[in-house]
Amino acid sequence: MPIHPIEFRYGTKEMKEVWSQETRLRTLVQTEIALSKAEADLGMIPKEAAVEIEKSLPLVKWERVDEIENEINHDMMAVVKAISEQCSGDAGKWVHFGATSNDILDTATALQFKDAVAIMEEKLYRLLSILVKQSENQKNTVCCGRTHGQIGVPTTYGLRFAIWASEVDRHIDRLNEIKPRLLVGQMTGAVGTQAAFGKNGIEIQKKTMEYLGIGSVDVSNQLIQRDRHAEFVMWMGGVVTTLDKIGTEIRSMQRSEIGELEEGFGKKQVGSSTMPHKRNPIKSEQICGLARIVRGFIETELLNNTLWDERDLTNSSAERIVFPEGCILADHIINLGITVLENLRFNPANIERNLNLLNGLNMGEAIMIELTLRGIGRQEAHEIVRSAAMRSVEENVHFKDALLADKDLTAVLTGDDIESLVNPYKYIGTAVEQVDNLNQKLKSKYGNKI
Repeated sequence: MPIHPIEFRYGTKEMKEVWSQETRLRTLVQTEIALSKAEADLGMIPKEAAVEIEKSLPLVKWERVDEIENEINHDMMAVVKAISEQCSGDAGKWVHFGATSNDILDTATALQFKDAVAIMEEKLYRLLSILVKQSENQKNTVCCGRTHGQIGVPTTYGLRFAIWASEVDRHIDRLNEIKPRLLVGQMTGAVGTQAAFGKNGIEIQKKTMEYLGIGSVDVSNQLIQRDRHAEFVMWMGGVVTTLDKIGTEIRSMQRSEIGELEEGFGKKQVGSSTMPHKRNPIKSEQICGLARIVRGFIETELLNNTLWDERDLTNSSAERIVFPEGCILADHIINLGITVLENLRFNPANIERNLNLLNGLNMGEAIMIELTLRGIGRQEAHEIVRSAAMRSVEENVHFKDALLADKDLTAVLTGDDIESLVNPYKYIGTAVEQVDNLNQKLKSKYGNKI
C-alpha cells in the first residue's frame, strides 16, 4: 500500500529508477565485480573467480537478499552471500575480499549520484534555455519594478528572466565544480588503512574506480567523508531555492489585483471545488512548498559528517531518506519549473495598467536626476520632487501636474521635458543591453546545449 507521496504523486520515472531497490542492488553488485576485477588484475584472486563473480550481476535478486538479511541482520553481508551463491566452484569465497561494507555501499552510492546528477544537469540546461528564450522575448516588455512590495522605477520582464538565467548558470558551474568531489568511491577497509589489501591497497582502489568510471578518494576512514555529500545536498537546496524564488514571483504577479502573469491553465482544469472562477498558481505553489523539504535536508547531511572516530552508524538511516528524497524532489521541482516557465502567460494590458497605476509617481527618480544634471543640487532636487510627489498623493492629481505647479522646477524643466521624463518606457537604462550581453555570453558558453 503506497504511503509516501513520492510513491504516487511526486517525482519523475527516471529519477525514481536511479533510487529504486533494483538499481541499488545493481550498483552494489557492480562495485563488487569491479573490486574482483581489480584484485584479479593484481593477482590477489584467481582471474576465473572474477569472471564468475561478474556473471552474477543479472542473477542476484532482492528477494533472496532480503531473505538472507532476515536471517543474519546485516544488509551488506546479505548481498555478499547472495552474490556468492551465484558463483560456481569456489569463486564465491573471493567475493568482497579485503573490503568493508562501506567500501561497497558508499561507492555504489557514488554510482547512483552520477546518474542522478546527469538527469538534473540535462534538465538544468533545458531550464536555462527557456529562461534565455523568455528574456529575449520579453526584453522590451517594460513593467513595474518593485521594492518592499511597492512600485518603484520601471524594469523589464526580460531583465527579470535574465537574472534568473544567470543564477541557473551559476548552479551549473557549481555542479561541475562539485562532481570531482562527489563522484568518488573508496576501497580503504575497516578503518581506512587498506591493511586487508596489503601493499596493493592504493592500486586496488584506483583500478576498481577506473572500472566503475568514477574518481577515488585521496584518504578516508571506514566511509567516504560526508562533507562531499553535504555539499551536494546544499547544491540541491540552492537550485530549488532559485525555483522557489521564481515561483514566488509568479505567484505574486498572478494575484488578482496585479494580474501580470499567469500559469498555464488547462481547458478542463478546476481551480477550486467551491469557487468555479479560480485559476490558482498551483504548480508554483508546489515548487515553493517542496523546496522547503529539500532545504530541510541540509542540516541533516551536515550532521552526518560528525561521526565518532573512524565511523558510527548514525548517518546511514538518515541517508536512506535524504539521498533518494532529496534527488527525487529536486528533480521534480526542476521539472515543474520547466513546465511553468514554458507555459507562462503574460497580460500586457495589466502590465501597462500597473506601470501607470501611480499616476507618474514612480518616475520621480528620473525627474530628480535630470534636475541635478541641469544644475540643481542632488539633495535639493530630491526635496523638490518629494514635495511634488506628496502633493500628487494628497490632492489626487497626476504627478506631472504636481510638477508643473512647482515654479522652481518649471524654471528648469519645460512641460515637454516633464512629459518625456514621466514616460516609463524611456527609463529602462541598459536593461535591454544587459539581457543581450548575458544571452550572448550564455549561448557562447553552452552552444547547442541551450
